[in-house]
Amino acid sequence: MEPGTPLCRRCGAGLHGAAARGGTNEAIESKRIVAGVLAILVGALGIHKFYLGDTNQGLLRIGISLVGGVVTLGIALAAMSVIGIVEGIIYLTMSDADFIRTYQVGDKSWF
Repeated sequence: MEPGTPLCRRCGAGLHGAAARGGTNEAIESKRIVAGVLAILVGALGIHKFYLGDTNQGLLRIGISLVGGVVTLGIALAAMSVIGIVEGIIYLTMSDADFIRTYQVGDKSWF
């Protein structure tokens, strides 16, 4: 797919013809860069999940990090930080089209 190709909001597929010029399907903007940086910096708290619109996963991350971190003396918090860094790297190495299709349209929760 060519860079800058508009993507379908529903499925993340590249749009061509009338749909690409603003027809029935609107293009969706990628949140890849911001989500990737948030995942690396504050991934343990799930802020990137809230940014992507996945409130349940964001709340789960906060719960595991804070409650689990207290119970396990910080081990759970450290593990969630590592997971956030890995997710951030995955986000930043994907193409915009793949990211939109997987995380914004497809709602994939982990990795």
